[in-house]
Amino acid sequence: AAMRAFINDQKNAKDTAGGIVEAHVFGCPIGLGSCMTWDARLDSRIAAAVIAIQAFKGVEFGLGFEAARRPGSQVHDEIGFDPSQSNSPSLGFTRKSNNAGGIEGGMTNGQPIIVRGAMKPISTLGKPLASVDLNTKQPSEAGWERSDISAISAASVIMENVVAFEVARAFVEKFGGDSLGELRANYETY
Repeated sequence: AAMRAFINDQKNAKDTAGGIVEAHVFGCPIGLGSCMTWDARLDSRIAAAVIAIQAFKGVEFGLGFEAARRPGSQVHDEIGFDPSQSNSPSLGFTRKSNNAGGIEGGMTNGQPIIVRGAMKPISTLGKPLASVDLNTKQPSEAGWERSDISAISAASVIMENVVAFEVARAFVEKFGGDSLGELRANYETY
């Protein structure tokens, strides 16, 4: 409701609105991605996919940009051990927080992946901004070429899918196989 009200306010002001989209990926096994090269890091791959979405201008994981404003003691996720979880995929190692957003060193750490993307407002406004006529080189008002005020709700679906695709791609690379049955068997023996 708050988002709709904000978008309606921008419409009434003949302006446009961007926003921040957040996607969470649950249940990833530990070790998807790689720490070996910049282009094999899962966070690099997800970031590239998100920033490639039209009008996206920023990407962050976990605390993201907020991590730069805090001391290390308020950023790094402490590691603990719970013997009752020794038979779990984490082998009993636990975290009290997920400030890293589920990815450390380019690889999943067993916690949910949390990624946010920032989308800029639509460029053409109902109240045109100053521009220049390309033919005469004289000052001119920018044209209004579209009537929507925000594409953030549609962009959220796109972002969710590009993140899912990159996680699925990393999953297939790690567990491989020629069939879904073989992939499942490889994962189950992991």
